[in-house]
Amino acid sequence: LQIGLGRLPQEALKYLLDRRDLGIHSDLITDAIVPLVENGVVNGLKKSQYRGMIVASYCMGTRKLYDLIDRNPFFSLQAIERVSDIHVISQQHKMVSVSQACSVDLTGQICSDQFEGQFCGGVSTQPEFIRGAAQSPGGKPIICLQSTADGGKTSRIRPLLLGGEGVTIARSDVHYVITEYGVAYLFGKSIRERANALIQIAHPDFRPWLL
Repeated sequence: LQIGLGRLPQEALKYLLDRRDLGIHSDLITDAIVPLVENGVVNGLKKSQYRGMIVASYCMGTRKLYDLIDRNPFFSLQAIERVSDIHVISQQHKMVSVSQACSVDLTGQICSDQFEGQFCGGVSTQPEFIRGAAQSPGGKPIICLQSTADGGKTSRIRPLLLGGEGVTIARSDVHYVITEYGVAYLFGKSIRERANALIQIAHPDFRPWLL
């Protein structure tokens, strides 16, 4: 697993406590992994590379996370250019990358660091993990986002990205897009098929407008 920074990917980790033998190869690790490690869910025993270890480049959280990592051989913190190398990522079988977007247009272009012209992040490793997971045998690159913003007044799925919303991930690299209304699989689809798939996972109030 690679779990990107953002409320939705981090929240998703809470629902993995019934799984077993998961591994982590991620640019970032946070407090959300602590219960998974403590309950033996994440043990890395089936990883293709660095078996039995968590590989990351940096961590961000509370003292509990830092104490868990400190002098713990279970964790291998490596240079970001190696951790996020597409070839290295793709060597992990069944690599799943889960990251959060701010908005997506009907062709599948993803913006994940700006919203309505305001920066909410910086240039990151998201494109590399998306491509690496796509090339991994059995891998899945997943983009998740809430369907609306501004208390339901604005759709995050748009006909076109707004001015000031740069393309973080090209539509040719996008596979799975998930909202609270379902999953759209876009890879290899025509523009018409992409638009219809994304409309189906938009908030129902905005579907007629998008259509």
